[in-house]
Amino acid sequence: MSMSLVMKSVRTNGVDAVEVVEIPRPAPGPRDAVVRVRACGICGTDITFLHLGGFPQDGRPGGAPRPVHLGHEPVGEIVDYGAEVRGLAVGDRVVVNPCSAPTGIIGCGGELGGMTEYLLVEDAVVGESLAVFPDSVPFEVASLSEPLAIARYCVERAEAAPTDQVAVLGTGPVGLGATIWLKLRGVRHVVVVGTSPERLQKALAVGADAVIDCATEDLTARLTELHGRGADRFGQPRPATDVYIDTSGTAAAFDTVVANARRHARFALAAARQPAEEFDLGGMLRSELTFIASQGHRTEMFEVTPELTRHQNLFAKIISHRVPYAEVEKAFELASAADAAEKVVVTLP
Repeated sequence: MSMSLVMKSVRTNGVDAVEVVEIPRPAPGPRDAVVRVRACGICGTDITFLHLGGFPQDGRPGGAPRPVHLGHEPVGEIVDYGAEVRGLAVGDRVVVNPCSAPTGIIGCGGELGGMTEYLLVEDAVVGESLAVFPDSVPFEVASLSEPLAIARYCVERAEAAPTDQVAVLGTGPVGLGATIWLKLRGVRHVVVVGTSPERLQKALAVGADAVIDCATEDLTARLTELHGRGADRFGQPRPATDVYIDTSGTAAAFDTVVANARRHARFALAAARQPAEEFDLGGMLRSELTFIASQGHRTEMFEVTPELTRHQNLFAKIISHRVPYAEVEKAFELASAADAAEKVVVTLP
Protein backbone atom coordinates (compact mmCIF):
# COMPACT_ATOMS: atom_id res chain seq x y z
CA MET A 1 0.00 0.00 0.00
CA SER A 2 1.37 3.40 -0.97
CA MET A 3 2.47 5.61 1.94
CA SER A 4 0.20 8.34 0.57
CA LEU A 5 -2.79 6.11 1.32
CA VAL A 6 -1.92 5.17 4.88
CA MET A 7 -1.59 7.01 8.18
CA LYS A 8 -0.56 6.34 11.76
CA SER A 9 -2.95 5.56 14.60
CA VAL A 10 -2.42 4.67 18.26
CA ARG A 11 -4.09 1.58 19.69
CA THR A 12 -3.73 -0.73 22.67
CA ASN A 13 -1.21 -3.55 22.37
CA GLY A 14 -1.91 -5.82 25.30
CA VAL A 15 -1.95 -4.84 28.96
CA ASP A 16 -0.31 -1.46 29.70
CA ALA A 17 1.10 -1.06 26.21
CA VAL A 18 0.30 0.96 23.12
CA GLU A 19 1.50 0.69 19.57
CA VAL A 20 1.51 2.96 16.55
CA VAL A 21 0.06 1.16 13.55
CA GLU A 22 -0.57 2.05 9.94
CA ILE A 23 -4.16 2.05 8.75
CA PRO A 24 -5.83 3.37 5.58
CA ARG A 25 -6.15 7.12 5.38
CA PRO A 26 -9.85 8.04 5.22
CA ALA A 27 -11.68 9.64 2.32
CA PRO A 28 -14.93 11.49 3.02
CA GLY A 29 -18.34 10.38 1.86
CA PRO A 30 -20.92 12.98 0.75
CA ARG A 31 -21.82 13.91 4.35
CA ASP A 32 -18.39 13.42 5.96
CA ALA A 33 -15.35 15.53 6.70
CA VAL A 34 -11.70 14.64 7.22
CA VAL A 35 -9.77 16.35 10.00
CA ARG A 36 -6.01 16.53 10.18
CA VAL A 37 -5.57 15.94 13.92
CA ARG A 38 -3.24 18.44 15.60
CA ALA A 39 -3.73 17.57 19.26
CA CYS A 40 -5.45 14.94 21.38
CA GLY A 41 -5.62 14.73 25.16
CA ILE A 42 -5.14 11.54 27.16
CA CYS A 43 -8.03 10.79 29.50
CA GLY A 44 -8.49 8.45 32.45
CA THR A 45 -10.70 6.32 30.21
CA ASP A 46 -7.73 5.79 27.86
CA ILE A 47 -5.68 4.63 30.83
CA THR A 48 -8.45 2.22 31.86
CA PHE A 49 -8.38 0.64 28.39
CA LEU A 50 -4.60 0.52 28.63
CA HIS A 51 -4.71 -1.36 31.94
CA LEU A 52 -7.36 -3.75 30.59
CA GLY A 53 -5.37 -4.37 27.43
CA GLY A 54 -8.15 -3.09 25.19
CA PHE A 55 -11.91 -2.69 25.06
CA PRO A 56 -13.96 -5.27 27.02
CA GLN A 57 -15.36 -7.64 24.39
CA ASP A 58 -19.15 -7.40 24.40
CA GLY A 59 -18.94 -5.92 27.89
CA ARG A 60 -18.56 -9.40 29.41
CA PRO A 61 -16.75 -9.59 32.76
CA GLY A 62 -13.52 -11.43 32.24
CA GLY A 63 -13.99 -11.54 28.49
CA ALA A 64 -10.88 -11.18 26.37
CA PRO A 65 -10.50 -7.48 25.45
CA ARG A 66 -10.03 -6.47 21.85
CA PRO A 67 -7.52 -3.84 20.70
CA VAL A 68 -9.02 -0.36 20.62
CA HIS A 69 -7.86 2.75 18.77
CA LEU A 70 -7.37 5.39 21.45
CA GLY A 71 -8.13 9.08 21.80
CA HIS A 72 -11.49 10.78 22.26
CA GLU A 73 -10.33 14.40 22.69
CA PRO A 74 -9.16 15.26 19.14
CA VAL A 75 -8.91 18.68 17.56
CA GLY A 76 -7.47 19.67 14.21
CA GLU A 77 -8.15 21.33 10.90
CA ILE A 78 -10.45 20.44 8.02
CA VAL A 79 -8.58 19.07 4.99
CA ASP A 80 -11.48 17.61 2.98
CA TYR A 81 -15.25 17.22 3.11
CA GLY A 82 -18.13 15.83 1.10
CA ALA A 83 -20.43 17.69 -1.27
CA GLU A 84 -23.36 17.71 1.18
CA VAL A 85 -21.44 19.19 4.11
CA ARG A 86 -22.36 22.77 5.01
CA GLY A 87 -20.72 25.42 7.17
CA LEU A 88 -17.15 24.17 6.85
CA ALA A 89 -14.13 25.22 4.83
CA VAL A 90 -10.70 23.70 4.30
CA GLY A 91 -8.41 25.07 7.00
CA ASP A 92 -11.13 25.53 9.63
CA ARG A 93 -9.96 24.60 13.13
CA VAL A 94 -12.43 22.21 14.71
CA VAL A 95 -13.08 20.29 17.89
CA VAL A 96 -14.72 16.90 17.35
CA ASN A 97 -17.54 15.47 19.45
CA PRO A 98 -16.50 11.82 20.02
CA CYS A 99 -20.03 10.74 20.96
CA SER A 100 -21.57 11.63 17.59
CA ALA A 101 -19.89 8.95 15.46
CA PRO A 102 -22.46 6.45 14.10
CA THR A 103 -19.83 3.67 14.18
CA GLY A 104 -19.37 4.05 17.94
CA ILE A 105 -17.80 6.55 20.33
CA ILE A 106 -14.46 7.70 18.94
CA GLY A 107 -11.63 6.26 21.02
CA CYS A 108 -14.01 4.42 23.35
CA GLY A 109 -14.72 1.19 21.56
CA GLY A 110 -15.88 2.64 18.24
CA GLU A 111 -14.21 1.88 14.95
CA LEU A 112 -12.28 5.17 15.00
CA GLY A 113 -9.69 6.63 17.35
CA GLY A 114 -8.85 10.30 17.71
CA MET A 115 -5.12 9.85 18.30
CA THR A 116 -4.46 9.46 14.61
CA GLU A 117 -3.03 11.61 11.84
CA TYR A 118 -6.36 11.99 10.03
CA LEU A 119 -9.83 11.45 11.47
CA LEU A 120 -13.01 10.78 9.52
CA VAL A 121 -15.94 12.74 10.99
CA GLU A 122 -18.99 10.84 9.86
CA ASP A 123 -22.14 12.88 9.21
CA ALA A 124 -20.26 16.13 9.79
CA VAL A 125 -22.73 18.68 11.16
CA VAL A 126 -21.52 21.90 12.78
CA GLY A 127 -22.88 22.08 16.31
CA GLU A 128 -23.47 18.33 16.53
CA SER A 129 -20.41 16.38 15.45
CA LEU A 130 -17.91 19.23 15.45
CA ALA A 131 -17.52 22.93 16.11
CA VAL A 132 -15.25 25.57 14.63
CA PHE A 133 -12.97 27.49 16.99
CA PRO A 134 -10.88 30.60 16.24
CA ASP A 135 -7.23 30.58 15.20
CA SER A 136 -6.37 32.46 18.41
CA VAL A 137 -6.88 29.30 20.49
CA PRO A 138 -3.94 26.85 20.44
CA PHE A 139 -4.84 23.31 19.38
CA GLU A 140 -3.73 21.80 22.68
CA VAL A 141 -5.98 24.17 24.65
CA ALA A 142 -8.93 23.41 22.38
CA SER A 143 -8.37 19.70 23.06
CA LEU A 144 -9.62 20.35 26.61
CA SER A 145 -13.15 20.86 25.28
CA GLU A 146 -14.37 17.33 26.01
CA PRO A 147 -13.21 17.05 29.66
CA LEU A 148 -14.32 20.63 30.26
CA ALA A 149 -17.76 19.73 28.91
CA ILE A 150 -17.94 16.88 31.45
CA ALA A 151 -16.98 19.29 34.23
CA ARG A 152 -19.46 21.92 33.07
CA TYR A 153 -22.32 19.43 32.87
CA CYS A 154 -21.60 18.22 36.40
CA VAL A 155 -21.59 21.78 37.75
CA GLU A 156 -24.90 22.44 36.00
CA ARG A 157 -26.39 19.20 37.34
CA ALA A 158 -25.34 20.26 40.86
CA GLU A 159 -27.15 23.60 40.34
CA ALA A 160 -24.37 25.41 42.17
CA ALA A 161 -25.54 28.95 42.96
CA PRO A 162 -23.48 32.08 43.74
CA THR A 163 -24.50 31.83 47.40
CA ASP A 164 -23.29 28.24 47.74
CA GLN A 165 -20.15 26.92 49.38
CA VAL A 166 -18.75 24.03 47.36
CA ALA A 167 -16.19 21.28 47.91
CA VAL A 168 -14.64 19.65 44.83
CA LEU A 169 -13.07 16.26 45.45
CA GLY A 170 -10.39 15.38 42.92
CA THR A 171 -7.63 17.35 41.25
CA GLY A 172 -7.60 15.86 37.76
CA PRO A 173 -8.68 17.80 34.66
CA VAL A 174 -12.40 17.42 35.43
CA GLY A 175 -11.91 18.56 39.04
CA LEU A 176 -9.83 21.54 37.95
CA GLY A 177 -12.31 22.29 35.18
CA ALA A 178 -15.21 22.15 37.63
CA THR A 179 -13.35 24.59 39.88
CA ILE A 180 -12.99 27.07 37.02
CA TRP A 181 -16.65 26.73 35.97
CA LEU A 182 -17.80 27.23 39.56
CA LYS A 183 -15.83 30.46 39.93
CA LEU A 184 -16.92 31.73 36.49
CA ARG A 185 -20.47 30.97 37.65
CA GLY A 186 -19.93 33.31 40.60
CA VAL A 187 -19.91 30.68 43.37
CA ARG A 188 -18.67 32.46 46.48
CA HIS A 189 -16.38 29.80 47.95
CA VAL A 190 -14.82 26.72 46.34
CA VAL A 191 -12.46 24.42 48.21
CA VAL A 192 -10.63 21.63 46.37
CA VAL A 193 -9.79 18.40 48.20
CA GLY A 194 -6.96 16.11 47.13
CA THR A 195 -3.79 14.31 48.17
CA SER A 196 -1.15 15.76 45.84
CA PRO A 197 0.44 19.04 47.01
CA GLU A 198 1.45 19.88 43.43
CA ARG A 199 -2.08 19.41 42.09
CA LEU A 200 -3.57 21.36 44.98
CA GLN A 201 -1.28 24.26 44.08
CA LYS A 202 -2.62 23.99 40.52
CA ALA A 203 -6.16 24.20 41.95
CA LEU A 204 -5.26 27.48 43.65
CA ALA A 205 -3.73 28.72 40.39
CA VAL A 206 -7.00 28.14 38.50
CA GLY A 207 -9.11 29.95 41.08
CA ALA A 208 -9.90 27.75 44.09
CA ASP A 209 -10.47 29.81 47.24
CA ALA A 210 -8.82 27.15 49.41
CA VAL A 211 -7.47 23.61 49.25
CA ILE A 212 -7.39 20.70 51.68
CA ASP A 213 -4.72 18.01 51.61
CA CYS A 214 -6.74 15.14 53.07
CA ALA A 215 -3.56 13.06 53.40
CA THR A 216 -2.21 15.41 56.08
CA GLU A 217 -5.19 17.50 57.26
CA ASP A 218 -8.40 16.76 59.16
CA LEU A 219 -10.98 17.18 56.39
CA THR A 220 -13.97 17.70 58.67
CA ALA A 221 -12.18 20.27 60.80
CA ARG A 222 -10.88 22.19 57.78
CA LEU A 223 -14.26 22.20 56.01
CA THR A 224 -15.91 23.47 59.19
CA GLU A 225 -13.25 26.16 59.53
CA LEU A 226 -13.78 27.28 55.93
CA HIS A 227 -17.56 26.90 55.55
CA GLY A 228 -18.85 27.15 59.09
CA ARG A 229 -20.81 24.72 61.24
CA GLY A 230 -23.98 23.00 60.09
CA ALA A 231 -25.86 19.93 61.25
CA ASP A 232 -27.56 16.79 59.98
CA ARG A 233 -31.24 15.90 60.40
CA PHE A 234 -30.69 15.04 64.09
CA GLY A 235 -28.55 18.04 64.98
CA GLN A 236 -25.20 16.30 64.80
CA PRO A 237 -22.46 18.76 63.78
CA ARG A 238 -21.45 18.79 60.14
CA PRO A 239 -19.56 21.31 57.95
CA ALA A 240 -21.97 23.82 56.40
CA THR A 241 -20.84 22.93 52.87
CA ASP A 242 -23.79 23.21 50.45
CA VAL A 243 -22.55 21.19 47.48
CA TYR A 244 -20.02 18.38 47.06
CA ILE A 245 -18.72 17.49 43.60
CA ASP A 246 -16.75 14.25 43.36
CA THR A 247 -14.57 13.87 40.28
CA SER A 248 -12.20 11.29 41.80
CA GLY A 249 -14.53 8.31 41.61
CA THR A 250 -13.07 6.62 44.69
CA ALA A 251 -14.98 4.80 47.41
CA ALA A 252 -13.12 6.87 50.02
CA ALA A 253 -14.37 10.12 48.48
CA PHE A 254 -17.96 8.83 48.40
CA ASP A 255 -17.79 7.79 52.05
CA THR A 256 -16.21 11.13 53.00
CA VAL A 257 -19.09 13.09 51.49
CA VAL A 258 -21.76 11.00 53.19
CA ALA A 259 -19.96 11.29 56.54
CA ASN A 260 -19.71 15.08 56.30
CA ALA A 261 -22.89 16.18 54.54
CA ARG A 262 -25.14 18.57 56.39
CA ARG A 263 -28.92 18.41 56.11
CA HIS A 264 -30.11 19.00 52.53
CA ALA A 265 -26.60 19.14 51.07
CA ARG A 266 -26.24 18.15 47.41
CA PHE A 267 -23.76 15.56 46.15
CA ALA A 268 -22.91 15.44 42.43
CA LEU A 269 -20.95 12.39 41.32
CA ALA A 270 -19.07 12.66 38.03
CA ALA A 271 -16.91 9.51 38.25
CA ALA A 272 -17.09 6.01 39.71
CA ARG A 273 -13.84 4.21 38.95
CA GLN A 274 -13.67 2.57 42.39
CA PRO A 275 -17.26 2.08 43.55
CA ALA A 276 -17.92 1.36 47.19
CA GLU A 277 -19.01 -2.18 48.03
CA GLU A 278 -21.42 -0.84 50.63
CA PHE A 279 -23.31 2.44 50.88
CA ASP A 280 -24.07 4.18 54.15
CA LEU A 281 -27.75 4.66 53.43
CA GLY A 282 -28.34 5.62 57.04
CA GLY A 283 -25.85 8.46 56.68
CA MET A 284 -27.59 9.65 53.54
CA LEU A 285 -30.92 9.58 55.35
CA ARG A 286 -29.56 11.48 58.37
CA SER A 287 -28.39 14.24 56.03
CA GLU A 288 -31.41 14.02 53.73
CA LEU A 289 -28.71 14.16 51.11
CA THR A 290 -29.63 14.87 47.49
CA PHE A 291 -27.60 12.55 45.26
CA ILE A 292 -27.00 13.68 41.67
CA ALA A 293 -25.38 11.46 39.04
CA SER A 294 -23.62 13.22 36.15
CA GLN A 295 -22.54 11.11 33.17
CA GLY A 296 -20.54 12.67 30.34
CA HIS A 297 -22.12 15.70 28.68
CA ARG A 298 -25.04 16.75 26.48
CA THR A 299 -24.65 19.97 24.47
CA GLU A 300 -21.95 21.36 26.75
CA MET A 301 -19.19 20.33 24.34
CA PHE A 302 -19.98 23.30 22.12
CA GLU A 303 -21.09 25.63 24.90
CA VAL A 304 -17.49 25.33 26.09
CA THR A 305 -16.01 26.74 22.88
CA PRO A 306 -16.72 30.48 23.40
CA GLU A 307 -15.76 30.30 27.09
CA LEU A 308 -12.57 28.45 26.22
CA THR A 309 -11.74 31.19 23.74
CA ARG A 310 -12.45 33.96 26.24
CA HIS A 311 -10.56 32.39 29.16
CA GLN A 312 -7.97 30.32 27.30
CA ASN A 313 -5.02 31.41 29.47
CA LEU A 314 -6.85 30.20 32.58
CA PHE A 315 -7.87 26.86 31.09
CA ALA A 316 -4.38 26.33 29.64
CA LYS A 317 -3.07 25.99 33.21
CA ILE A 318 -4.75 22.58 33.40
CA ILE A 319 -2.26 21.18 30.85
CA SER A 320 0.87 19.87 32.54
CA HIS A 321 2.59 18.12 29.61
CA ARG A 322 2.63 18.58 25.84
CA VAL A 323 4.21 15.52 24.23
CA PRO A 324 4.93 15.14 20.49
CA TYR A 325 3.29 12.25 18.63
CA ALA A 326 6.68 10.65 18.01
CA GLU A 327 6.92 10.10 21.80
CA VAL A 328 3.37 8.83 22.33
CA GLU A 329 4.53 5.88 24.45
CA LYS A 330 6.14 8.36 26.86
CA ALA A 331 2.89 10.35 26.92
CA PHE A 332 0.94 7.30 28.08
CA GLU A 333 3.59 6.46 30.68
CA LEU A 334 3.24 9.96 32.11
CA ALA A 335 -0.54 9.81 32.12
CA SER A 336 -0.49 6.37 33.78
CA ALA A 337 1.81 7.30 36.65
CA ALA A 338 -0.06 8.46 39.76
CA ASP A 339 0.28 12.22 40.32
CA ALA A 340 2.94 12.51 37.59
CA ALA A 341 0.78 14.76 35.40
CA GLU A 342 -2.47 16.69 35.59
CA LYS A 343 -3.18 16.62 31.87
CA VAL A 344 -1.10 15.18 29.06
CA VAL A 345 -1.82 16.35 25.53
CA VAL A 346 -0.26 14.66 22.51
CA THR A 347 0.57 17.11 19.72
CA LEU A 348 0.80 16.31 16.02
CA PRO A 349 2.66 18.31 13.37
